[in-house]
Amino acid sequence: MLLLYELGLAEKIPAAAVSKMTEVLKGHYLPVFPVKAEEFPEGTDPYRKIACHCAVGSAYQLLFACGVDVDKELPWMRPWFLKYQLPDGGLNCDEAAYTKPVPKSSIVTTLPCLEAVLFCRKRELTAEETEFLDKGAAYLLKHKLLRKASTGEIIDKDWLEIAFPRFYEYDFLRGYYFLAKWRERSGFVIPGELTEEVEELVSRQLTEKGIVLKRYNLTSKRSYNPGAGGAWAMGEASEFDLMKENSYEGCPCPPLTEKWNEVKPKTTMAGEPNGLRKPG
Repeated sequence: MLLLYELGLAEKIPAAAVSKMTEVLKGHYLPVFPVKAEEFPEGTDPYRKIACHCAVGSAYQLLFACGVDVDKELPWMRPWFLKYQLPDGGLNCDEAAYTKPVPKSSIVTTLPCLEAVLFCRKRELTAEETEFLDKGAAYLLKHKLLRKASTGEIIDKDWLEIAFPRFYEYDFLRGYYFLAKWRERSGFVIPGELTEEVEELVSRQLTEKGIVLKRYNLTSKRSYNPGAGGAWAMGEASEFDLMKENSYEGCPCPPLTEKWNEVKPKTTMAGEPNGLRKPG
């Protein structure tokens, strides 16, 4: 379902699947994210009954694209994003982060939540949502999309490569696309040197066919799988034909090429102060 959504083909997802997913989400997951042991209901499987933030952000976007009134059907979802934003502007799927003296967010966790709030709505943003997005954008800028704020070191070298499908993984272009779209809406400034770095990284995979992938994006992935007798355990991730047809070395990627064309440097505002809004 997420692959079809990323391909821009959400309308191809069977209505029965969308309805069933919505129904299951209403009762399967806790409508909260427990961060302390005493907040976990007894007998709760933490892998299968507690949603991570990036899963909630992805599910919200998927259902919205399929025409579901998510706020009506699953009213706990949108407030979830704002509730669990940490002081640094992001979120973290590791519940231990919320009890540390200085909590630190995860970029991977944060992006699907920011996307859901900005892109999935049929109304104006509230003041609280605007603050949420401003803080999230500032968090990404502080990390220059993929670097440790303390040292400037690359957090994960995989993020330097544009990959598809993403599901709720991350790369520099995903972060930049959000920043560019938030800039359009708010006037939030992206430093020129960051845009230049993004342009250089994109150029590594840009051909006359558009953005071209370097590899298959399911390699070495693992999954929490059902086993004999109803037990669940970590194991190999399964794959399917549509995935393989849209993710391989040398595969042109029209969906991400289109996104890049929306935000490429013709909109750059070089030389403006980091993270400030335009005057007036």
